[in-house]
Amino acid sequence: MRPYESDRQAVSAVEKVNLGGVDQYLLIQAADITKPVLLLLHGGPSMPLPGVSAKGQDYTIVTNTTKLIENFVVVFWDQRGTGKSYSRHIAPESMTIAQFIEDANELTDYLIARFHHEKIFLVGHSWGTIIGLTLAQRNSHKYYSYTGFSQIVNWTKNDELSLSWMKQEALRRGNHRALKQLTALGHAPLNQSFAQWATLRKWQRNFNTLIYTDEFIKHPGMWSIMKALLRSETYTLRDIYNSFIAGFRLVYTLSFIRELEHYCFEESVLSIDIPVTFIHGKYDYHVHGSLVESFNKQLIANNKQLIWAHNSGHSFHPEDTIANERYLIAQLSYMT
Repeated sequence: MRPYESDRQAVSAVEKVNLGGVDQYLLIQAADITKPVLLLLHGGPSMPLPGVSAKGQDYTIVTNTTKLIENFVVVFWDQRGTGKSYSRHIAPESMTIAQFIEDANELTDYLIARFHHEKIFLVGHSWGTIIGLTLAQRNSHKYYSYTGFSQIVNWTKNDELSLSWMKQEALRRGNHRALKQLTALGHAPLNQSFAQWATLRKWQRNFNTLIYTDEFIKHPGMWSIMKALLRSETYTLRDIYNSFIAGFRLVYTLSFIRELEHYCFEESVLSIDIPVTFIHGKYDYHVHGSLVESFNKQLIANNKQLIWAHNSGHSFHPEDTIANERYLIAQLSYMT
């Protein structure tokens, strides 16, 4: 038990809320429920880290939580079809980006009303940044600030950069099978079949684009992250299955993959009326930082910055998650 859990103003609970007609689950944690609300949108889809399973965990792949919970009402959300929010009754045709965005918008309104605030803080990681940046532009009046960890800017351009990087990596490793399969994919967008799209993801996984490690930088690794799910107070084996197998099958259809191509933020998001920060792993070869750097330069915002996490790839190194936590707390200054 954490120290704050005995405080009568504290909360550490998993709760159900209906968003877009589907029951979905939240982890709400705070030392003091009167603090500002911070909503974090997880990656994936179907990768609820951090999500409801983060209960009892300090380190997540994005931020630490101990001090965060002392300063905010922290809300982690298992998005529709993922983890505890999976249901076999969810209509496949509802698994659209537009619906994820509307679910998050409804959740924002729910949190504002429940905790009696005019605005909340908004954070996204990876896939969650597509939802987050869209909301930050459309509904800036609902948010104090937006932070994008591993921000996705243009899915198709990112796939093209990933293809180029992995071909070079295949050559460096002498992996002729990988080079042959990657060359056969042609050029992005990879939207001809699910198999074409999945081949790129297979080699991203095999070439460890999610996690960076070298002789000096040692990341605990994906298995360590997965063990957190197994040790979670609130997750069952069924929830894990629903995230990575049943939920994956539900969301990753060819129509969803093709929908991703339409989100080109360097064309659709020219300005935002709230402070915006991008925090990106220096060694992120999964979501390429060069696109974020270019986007940050052109974006018009009343306060913007790009911060490089110098020990991290796509999943943040524990040293950088400590810094990320400190940064999020520093954003409280935007309330004044």
